[in-house]
Amino acid sequence: MLYDWNLRQFFEKLVPARELELFLRDVVNLDWHSQHDAGRPFAETSAELIAGWPRFADAIRAFGPRFSETVTGLLPGMGDIVRDLHGRGVPLYAITNFSHEFWPPFRAREAAVFDLFDDIVVSGDEKLIKPDRAIYHLALARFGLTADEAIFIDDRAENVIAAEACGIHGHVFRDAADLRARLESLRLL
Repeated sequence: MLYDWNLRQFFEKLVPARELELFLRDVVNLDWHSQHDAGRPFAETSAELIAGWPRFADAIRAFGPRFSETVTGLLPGMGDIVRDLHGRGVPLYAITNFSHEFWPPFRAREAAVFDLFDDIVVSGDEKLIKPDRAIYHLALARFGLTADEAIFIDDRAENVIAAEACGIHGHVFRDAADLRARLESLRLL
């Protein structure tokens, strides 16, 4: 929820317009992409996908090496929130569903933001993905926090519900203004 992840804007340059909806729905869908977040290598998942959809081979192959192009930038207001929290001395931690292969170049590209975080759990490294409760327990242990000391913010309700089931305060992200109001109510901003 820090960044805009936009597969459509990436693949509309690579897939004919008449097939784009099918491609996004049936080919590079969330089920396929979640395999990367869970630690499967892109070489394996792309080979399997190309075998089933050979006419899209070039677009599928482009996804891995050009993954960072699918992330179009910080969501409006989120950079300010991160910097404001950091400036107030609020420890920042993250749990991200992200491929262990795609994370290092993306993290390097966005170092100005991610350097403000004390630690980040990357699902692809851990082979655990949100909303599996194990990833929240792992994060709390690694971060040295008890559940009631943390607030988990995510744009997917199922991920927030899972965090709350672990005792973590949760917030479903809608936009930066709504999040800022919640953080102010908690006296974090």
